[in-house]
Amino acid sequence: MTMILGIDAFNLRSGGGITHLVEFLKSAGLPRYGFTKVIVWGSSGTLSKISNQEWLVKDSQKLLDGGFFLRIYWQRFKLKNLALRANCDVLFVPGGSDSSGFHPIVTMSRNILPFDYCEVMRYGISFSSLKFILLRFVQSRTFMNSDGLIFLNEYARKKISSIVDILPSKLSIIPHGVSRNFFPNSSRVYRLNSEFTKISPCKFLYVSSVEAYKHQWVVAEAVAQLKAEGYPVALDIVGPSGGGMSRLTKTLRRLDANGEFLRYLGPVPYDILSEVYQDADIGIFASTCENMPNTLVEYMAAGLPIACSNRGPMPEILKSYGIYFDPESVDSIKFALIELMSSYDLRISLSASAFEGVKDYSWEKCADETLRFLSEIVSTYKNKGSN
Repeated sequence: MTMILGIDAFNLRSGGGITHLVEFLKSAGLPRYGFTKVIVWGSSGTLSKISNQEWLVKDSQKLLDGGFFLRIYWQRFKLKNLALRANCDVLFVPGGSDSSGFHPIVTMSRNILPFDYCEVMRYGISFSSLKFILLRFVQSRTFMNSDGLIFLNEYARKKISSIVDILPSKLSIIPHGVSRNFFPNSSRVYRLNSEFTKISPCKFLYVSSVEAYKHQWVVAEAVAQLKAEGYPVALDIVGPSGGGMSRLTKTLRRLDANGEFLRYLGPVPYDILSEVYQDADIGIFASTCENMPNTLVEYMAAGLPIACSNRGPMPEILKSYGIYFDPESVDSIKFALIELMSSYDLRISLSASAFEGVKDYSWEKCADETLRFLSEIVSTYKNKGSN
């Protein structure tokens, strides 16, 4: 059986969604599961990031270069006919929202924030909170109408399953991978405690978008207290601005107006992010709401000792390979950082274990399991139609 796979990338514009699509297609071994052709519909910007393949058709749609409502219109009224004319055997919608009416369809739960009202309310009464509430409604309907649904971890499966009443019988847990670029080319050098000085402080790193649920300002408060207590420390915060930027800016101005030890560096291009990881001593991740925390697995691949939030799926992914803290408690974060700073042996041991554990997160494995699942959905759907 030879099959054609359609991929709807209408709402993949940046970040982890684009990374997943690019790496999935780069690693896809189509023949093993009967696929001979893949058609991707997306904006010109999205498609330009995808490597050319003999079996790949990149179909740029003008409406997808437009605004949100134009893209919604395209999916609702154009996509189904395009997929039918292309003889697609299955439509994959990794963005999680679909209104096309095509079947069989497989979607992915990528964003858990809309399904956590406590986290949504961190944005107050705003356009952002309204957007998340609407997204919850749209994605719930999509999940219920899908023929197959992919979760990124067990935490997300349990969370969504407790909220959405009817889910497809075909579910699969397929984590994202981590780029080989984040694995160091040579053995990482870990500094001794005595090497942390005022001139060359222990370098903390927090990489993530600045959102209301990421708590960069709480981390900054903890590092500032360590500094006031005489610890030689510095913190670099890396990531695009978002719904938590105002609060972070005010905190940094109050604690370190000149940026002597607390620095917000803004976004760093993905292809040089590995260099930022290699320059740090300890990685920090303080989010309270995640689906697949890409930063966390990148820290693990880079060999960084990790101080991590105890919320969401983080313990499922990091396991016992880091020091956990309450991301909303300055004292909890501070004590976790002290524990890591104070023990060279602990940093070595935890980072070595995390480095071994992260090898389970490969894009090749992700692509292989995804294609297998898509193939199963096609078989199930066709068997159902023949009965």
